[in-house]
Amino acid sequence: MSQMASLYERLGGLDAITAAVDSFVARGAGDDRINQKFARTDVPRLKKEFIDQLCEATGGPCAYTGRNMRDTHAGMKVTDGEWDAFFRDLEATLDEFKVPEKEQKELLDLLLPLRHEIVEVKSPETGTPLPDSYQPAPPLS
Repeated sequence: MSQMASLYERLGGLDAITAAVDSFVARGAGDDRINQKFARTDVPRLKKEFIDQLCEATGGPCAYTGRNMRDTHAGMKVTDGEWDAFFRDLEATLDEFKVPEKEQKELLDLLLPLRHEIVEVKSPETGTPLPDSYQPAPPLS
């Protein structure tokens, strides 16, 4: 009996995940509902770590070595509305890449539990500024 392909394989592997992350980051940069939260983010680091995180979480060969989500987002004052907008952008990106509904659901189900580690403000508001006190991770060397 053949083993079922991992979500990583069904998504198309590393090249597909990388292309989707590139598109997603560009979409987020143009989305005024969330882009202020990334104002001081090292974009190459964000892309690398998000790719590694998705690759590992879906059963791929990558290892995520970044900070945990609670530490990464502590002090950003991410709202419920911004989390929801982030997810809508991710869904739109998955649709753009014609990811089947079953795989979209599996991927989103892997990420949904992170909400409690990322959202700090119970509010539907979006487009809130990144607090001056927030210290992002240093750029990749």
